[in-house]
Amino acid sequence: MRDIAVFSGSAHPELAAEVCAHLGVPLSPARVSRFANDCLGVQLQANCRERDVFLVQPLVTPVQENLVELLLMCDAARGASASRVTVVMSHYAYARSDKKDAPRISIGGRLVADLLVASGADRVLALTLHSPQVHGFFSVPVDHLHALRELAEHFHGYDLSNTTVVSPDLGNAKEAAAFARLLGARVAAGAKQRFADDRVSISSVIGDVAGRDVIVLDDEIAKGSTVLELLDRLRELGARSIRVACTHGLFAAGALKRLSEQPDVLEIVCTNTVPIPAEQRTDKLTVLSIAPALAEAMRRIHNGESVSALFDAP
Repeated sequence: MRDIAVFSGSAHPELAAEVCAHLGVPLSPARVSRFANDCLGVQLQANCRERDVFLVQPLVTPVQENLVELLLMCDAARGASASRVTVVMSHYAYARSDKKDAPRISIGGRLVADLLVASGADRVLALTLHSPQVHGFFSVPVDHLHALRELAEHFHGYDLSNTTVVSPDLGNAKEAAAFARLLGARVAAGAKQRFADDRVSISSVIGDVAGRDVIVLDDEIAKGSTVLELLDRLRELGARSIRVACTHGLFAAGALKRLSEQPDVLEIVCTNTVPIPAEQRTDKLTVLSIAPALAEAMRRIHNGESVSALFDAP
């Protein structure tokens, strides 16, 4: 492909390299430095003038460092006369901060969207936003992809005749229903109440799970408290087998280890939207690649083709 330049920040260079391999373009080098006063500096070390520039950077730990790095990359590309700057954000951490649910609270999802646009982003390619309405926080075009196809392709390798897809809460039920349709399975949802970031209660499960093979589907797993609470309800209701699936496997504070230690959890499936260190991985973990989907979306954006066509039924 001509007139395209792909740069990666420090957050997930492996994903950027894999995307470039599918696009058939080199990953352009970028240099990130730190000054004596602890400020970051970014230099894009390839020509950007009148080129379609893509910046691959998920907002993962350390989120604030990676965010500032991304803002500086946008500014550098704009200053280098890029014809268009597209931020490829496979994980938008601040999407969780999407509403004013307490007095005098910040809405980080909107603020970070404004910062990205102010720094020079002309377009955003996002993947499975925690709250779909975050799409509307941006004043530039946003292409919002999901990983349901990749997850469904994996689970089609199993016998799905007795399967129920379970959403941990009603907020994710629409996504779970779409996933269940791809699998030809039933759908259920937990009735969840959140008391703190890591303290939740699921009083019941709406739907039939007794004696069934359950796939728990969530958009992301951080500390895993919601999934662990749901597992207790599924055991009480007599689920026959349990598998866990998500798009963003954040697995903070030992969550992957805790989930893997559950004897009735047969498998944990996620995508590579965020890096998962090799030392944290377990035998029960399966990581699917989202790079082909991102690369195809980037190719379509560059060529002015429909990205929504990626969601059409196969």
